[in-house]
Amino acid sequence: MAEPFAWVPAGINTDVPSAARVYDFLLGGGHNFAADRMVGEKVLHVLRDGRAIASSNRSFMRRAVLLMMEKGITQFLDLGSGIPTVGNVHEIVQQENPDARVVYVDYDEVAVSHSQLLLEDNDKAGVVQADMCRPDDVLSDPVVKDLIDFTQPVGLLMVAVLHFVSDEKGPADVVARYRDAMPSGSLIALSHLTADFKPQEMGAVVDAMKHSRDPMYFRSLPEFEPMFAGLELLPPGVVSAPQWHPELGPAGVGDPADVYVGIGRKP
Repeated sequence: MAEPFAWVPAGINTDVPSAARVYDFLLGGGHNFAADRMVGEKVLHVLRDGRAIASSNRSFMRRAVLLMMEKGITQFLDLGSGIPTVGNVHEIVQQENPDARVVYVDYDEVAVSHSQLLLEDNDKAGVVQADMCRPDDVLSDPVVKDLIDFTQPVGLLMVAVLHFVSDEKGPADVVARYRDAMPSGSLIALSHLTADFKPQEMGAVVDAMKHSRDPMYFRSLPEFEPMFAGLELLPPGVVSAPQWHPELGPAGVGDPADVYVGIGRKP
């Protein structure tokens, strides 16, 4: 039976786990349900540093945003943003620049509902419920068109989402369609889980996620690097998360190497 939480949007089956809520559980958040926690515990059983990996990825996102701000970016599009937790993009950027604009995009109803509550008094940030694998729908949404000026560089974030995109949907093609829509000077941050270092454990994670709304597809470095096609990679290139600009902030407890990351600039 679905759990009767007042903050759950009507019609949501909380018995079906979702990636956004499992990720929230791994980050220590409280907006997840029994089904999500069950999958999360399975992940932690086979991947002891699962929480550290999630934290490392979240830390990369923060450092990526800080670098984008250093490069003059004042507007951000966060695809697959997930459930709000500590250190959201708008909190990072608007602390330094109150006029900075942020749009979050997610297809998970609970993530969108919480984002809407968080942003109801913030006219410089918004949320869109959409599938990021349908760029035309995302880019034509009224919230995106209202807050993002596509004549100026954009900071595009696709952090911890591409490993939920199947080969059939073409993750590199999805990135390319957003890249083509971005103006010159835009910066695109990508991160992706890999099984290169823990093939057995990561294989078990894939099995644990098979029955969720969001099965996972871990990829090797040679499979991830082509997603930056058409972009000028910023130093240090495509590396494990702890190796990417550690001077900008902590890389996460334990510094796991299981997330590949990078930022590319559109010429």
